[in-house]
Amino acid sequence: MTKEIGWKFDNSYARLPKTFYTNQSPDPVEFPKLAILNQSLAVSLGLNVEALQGEDGIAIFAGNKVPEGASPLAQAYAGHQFGHFTMLGDGRAVLLGEQITPRGERFDIQLKGPGRTPYSRGGDGRAALGPMLREYIISEAMHALGIPTTRSLAVVTTGEAVIRETHLPGAILTRVAASHLRVGTFQYAATWGSPGELKALADYAIKRQYPEIEGDKNPYLSLLKEVIKRQAALISKWQLVGFIHGVMNTDNMTISGETIDYGPCAFMNEYDPATVFSSIDTGGRYAYGNQPGIGGWNLARFAESLLELIHEEQEQAIELAQDAIAEYPDLYKQNWLSGMRAKLGLFNEETQDEALIKDLLDVMKKYGADFTNTFRALTIGKTEGTDLFGSSEFAKWHDVWVERLGRQEETKESSQELMRNSNPAVIPRNHRVEAALEAAVERGDFTVIEKLLEVLSRPYAHNPEQEEYTTLPEPSTIPYRTFCGT
Repeated sequence: MTKEIGWKFDNSYARLPKTFYTNQSPDPVEFPKLAILNQSLAVSLGLNVEALQGEDGIAIFAGNKVPEGASPLAQAYAGHQFGHFTMLGDGRAVLLGEQITPRGERFDIQLKGPGRTPYSRGGDGRAALGPMLREYIISEAMHALGIPTTRSLAVVTTGEAVIRETHLPGAILTRVAASHLRVGTFQYAATWGSPGELKALADYAIKRQYPEIEGDKNPYLSLLKEVIKRQAALISKWQLVGFIHGVMNTDNMTISGETIDYGPCAFMNEYDPATVFSSIDTGGRYAYGNQPGIGGWNLARFAESLLELIHEEQEQAIELAQDAIAEYPDLYKQNWLSGMRAKLGLFNEETQDEALIKDLLDVMKKYGADFTNTFRALTIGKTEGTDLFGSSEFAKWHDVWVERLGRQEETKESSQELMRNSNPAVIPRNHRVEAALEAAVERGDFTVIEKLLEVLSRPYAHNPEQEEYTTLPEPSTIPYRTFCGT
C-alpha cells in the first residue's frame, strides 16, 4: 500500500561509517491524526496527496509504519551550545531516508518527535503540538520569503500527552531538508572519529551538496569556502527581514546553507540590534545584531574540524583555513549591502550607500520604528502618521534618499518594483503566530493557521488582503519570549 504514496527512498547517509548514526525505528503512538499537510510540497516531492491523508500515510507520519525502502536512523553529531562544546545527536528525531523526487533531487525525510534515541540525553524524544506547528508556520514563511530553509511536510497529533511544565498534546513533525549535515557533524567526526571517517564524511558532503568541486585540487578547502559563501548569503537574508534564529549553536548550522531548527526563533518588530526573544539566551549571545558575527565564529569551528584534510602540515592548514575564514565578513557585507540597496530601490552602487543605510537604521532605532513596516511604507509611498516619519531626522534622510534614487538610470517605477520584490508586506508576526497556535492547540481550530499560512505564502504581493496582518500587537509591559520546545 505504501507504494501508492509515491515514496522512492535512497539511504546514502546510512552508507557512511556506523559511527555517524544508530539504526533507530520510531516508537509507535496510540491515536495518530493528521493535523496539517503541505500539499504543494508533497506534490513537488512526487507524493500522492490523497494517499498521504489515508491510513498508511498518517501511519508513516506518526512513526507507526516504516515506508518501503526507508532505513530509519538517528544521526550523531556534536556542537557548541552557547559556546560550550558537547556530544549531541538526534535526541528526538529519526531520519527515514532520502526521497528522490521526479526531477531527480534528493531530500531528507525526517520525523521530529517520534520517541527516544541513544542520543536523547534523558529526554523523552517526543514533541508537543505547539512547537511543531510553530516550526511548520515559520519554516514555510521563510521559504516564501526566498530564504533557504528546511521545510515542513506534515504535522500529526499523537493522541498522547507530553510532559513539560504541564501536560501538552503530543505531535510529530515531518521535516524535509537538502540534508541534515551540520557543522556539528564535522566537529563530532574530528573529535571522536578516525581520520578515515572524517574524510568519508567530507567526501560525502561534497558529493551530495557540492559535486562541482569534487575535481578541485584541494576539495576540502573548497568545501570550506563554499559553506562560507552559503552561510554569508543565508545570514544576510535573515538580517534583511528581521529574523532572529535564537539558538545559533554549531549543531544548528547546516553545510547546505539552509535555516534549520525553529525553536526559540522570532521576527523583530521594533528595530533594535540588541533584540533577543529566546528565554535561554540571557546574555544576548544570539541577539539580532550578533548573528553575522556568530556565523563567522561557527564557521571558524567548521574550519578547525577540516584542518587535517585541508593540508597535512598543520601550520599550512591553519593558514589556508584562516585565509578562507577571513573572506566571510566581506562576503556577508556584500550580500547584506546588496540586499539593503534593493530594499531601498537602488540598482547601482555608490560609496555613500552604506552611510545612507546606516542613517536610516539609526533613526529607526531612535524612534522604535517597526522594521518590516518601515520598509513597507517606503515601498508603497505612505510615509506619514508615525513619530519616525514625522521627525526632522527622517525628513532629512528622505531628501538624501530621493536624490540618490535620481542618480541612477532606472525609472522610479523600476525602483518601486525592486522594492516590492525586496520588502515583504507581511512576516509571521509573533502575536499572529501565537494566536494561531492558541486556536489550534487550545481549541482544535486550525482555520486560523490555515489563513495565516495563506497570507504568508505571498509575502511580496502587497495586496489589500494582507493589510490586517501588517498591524502591530497591542503595547505590553511584558517582553515577548520564545522557548526551545524541548
